[in-house]
Amino acid sequence: MAERPAFYLPDFCRAQSVLAVILIAALVALLFTLARHGISASFWTDLARIALFLLWVALGTAAVWCAARGLLSRQDVLAGSTVALALALAVTALVTEAAWWFEDYTRRSLGAGPPGPAALHLQVMLRNLAVCTIAAGIALRYFYVAHQWQANVEAEAQSRVRALQARIRPHFLFNSMNTIASLTRSDPKLAEQAIGDLSDLFRASLREHRERIPLANEIEIARAYERIERLRLGGRLTVDWQLDDVPMDAPVPALILQPLLENAVYHGIEPLERGGTIRVAGRRDGRQVVLTIDNPVAPRVVARRTGHRIGLDNVRQRLELMFHGEAEVEVIEAPERFVVTLRFPAGEPTT
Repeated sequence: MAERPAFYLPDFCRAQSVLAVILIAALVALLFTLARHGISASFWTDLARIALFLLWVALGTAAVWCAARGLLSRQDVLAGSTVALALALAVTALVTEAAWWFEDYTRRSLGAGPPGPAALHLQVMLRNLAVCTIAAGIALRYFYVAHQWQANVEAEAQSRVRALQARIRPHFLFNSMNTIASLTRSDPKLAEQAIGDLSDLFRASLREHRERIPLANEIEIARAYERIERLRLGGRLTVDWQLDDVPMDAPVPALILQPLLENAVYHGIEPLERGGTIRVAGRRDGRQVVLTIDNPVAPRVVARRTGHRIGLDNVRQRLELMFHGEAEVEVIEAPERFVVTLRFPAGEPTT
């Protein structure tokens, strides 16, 4: 997952940002034209002139902000905002000057009259710069507030990630160690494998919270957890892995599958006297990966344990932070089944 930039301006080098600039400029041009002239015979001509001018200003400002992205990222908020505003004013002045001289040239070529007076030239320039100052100031303030809000959301989610990573259920750890201790005499090789699986699980839980790993690695972490729990639960626990059609190189946040498998064991299999089967299925659906974790539950457990969703909420937040609206977590809670479905892009996340 890419680090959030120190400066608050979005990346205007991206096609999505350029498209947003074009749409906003066109909308503002429409509002200006309606406010100045209403619906008149010259409406479309005036709209075309204003839209052309605003598009040049907006796209020029976006271009210089894109070019100055490296410089702005090294500034604090006040200095960066001042530089960004100065660049917007410079682009506005340049476009205004070019439009003024183009109009004078056209007027002279067509013999439509003498050039505009210098006083009017200065008035137009000052008016456009004043409008640019107000519009750019509002835009910068919006970008700053949006950046701060997103940073707060990420900070909260990251704190939950750290809490999840620091939290290994005590009963799971104690039971695992007791199981390993009992195996050291009866089956040393199996005990050695269990120690390796437990080490892998702890190593994954301590991994940097922003790190993304191939889906194959995440599946192996979940399988290590399954092997540890199967030593304890024996025949009560069965996991049916159906992942042949999953792109194993798809990048995912670390620890998105193991916590869901842990929830399925803790909330589903353990309370059932005879245990049950957890089905972990995956497939590729166009450009997305779909993973489903389906486990049985006793009806009374559904009513008693619906509040234990730290892992589920954590997975949802980290997928959102990594894929920015392109991922989804769906939960289906039936009387005797609990199904969690993850959907996320099969390729690199949008940054």
